[in-house]
Amino acid sequence: MKQDAIDSFVSDGYLRLDGAFPRELADEMRAILWHEMGLDPNDRTAWKQPVVRLGGHAEPPFVAASNTPALHAAFDALVGPGHWAPLMGLGTFPVRFPSPADPGDAGWHIDVSFASDGDDPNDFLGYRANVNSKGRALLALFLLSDVDERNAPTRIRAGSHLDIARRLEPAGERGMTLRELAANDFAESRDRPVHLATGEAGTVYLCHPFLVHAAQPHHGTEPRFIAQPPVYPKAPPSLDRADGDYSPVERAIRLGLGRE
Repeated sequence: MKQDAIDSFVSDGYLRLDGAFPRELADEMRAILWHEMGLDPNDRTAWKQPVVRLGGHAEPPFVAASNTPALHAAFDALVGPGHWAPLMGLGTFPVRFPSPADPGDAGWHIDVSFASDGDDPNDFLGYRANVNSKGRALLALFLLSDVDERNAPTRIRAGSHLDIARRLEPAGERGMTLRELAANDFAESRDRPVHLATGEAGTVYLCHPFLVHAAQPHHGTEPRFIAQPPVYPKAPPSLDRADGDYSPVERAIRLGLGRE
């Protein structure tokens, strides 16, 4: 991977991979998801909800799409060779339909990754992130359909991962819950430029775990299919390596903390 792409990931918090998996696999995966929803892609009258959420899938197309050579090379480049766990499928899938209705889930957030002793495992807002990014190496956005500006692309606050690193540092190993992080509506990243996760089916966005992002209402004509799995680390990131050999994920955190 070119150094300028890695440097862009460190500064902006994400990397776009075009053609990360074949369009034919995207077509197969969408067909499976249409069947699960019990909907006909040609019957628009049945598209009643602004968003339908589906769980994980491990059928062959999903496993193949998540384990291409291009993706493995990118995981090695961003997390470190051998420092990430292979994906065994894809999920979850927020399928967004054209609708004037508020989807109810379009707030800014980061994807939290662990619960501490005493936390309620059924309280999603009680899950946590810490400055060492415990439990998550990357957030991946797999585009299973063509996504343009009208088709509810994920909004990304470029560079916001640096702000979140600074906010998490005082909380130490215990970290902060999503409820705590969202209490100020992520005001520290409010002035960051907003980029849109657009692209053709087969595109993958690899995002830093601290990247602030959000859904949005769908004002286009075709349903938008994406998967948003975590990439798990085999070992927690380290912000204090004796040899100074930091991965780009670690470099980004250190940059946010003023250590780079």
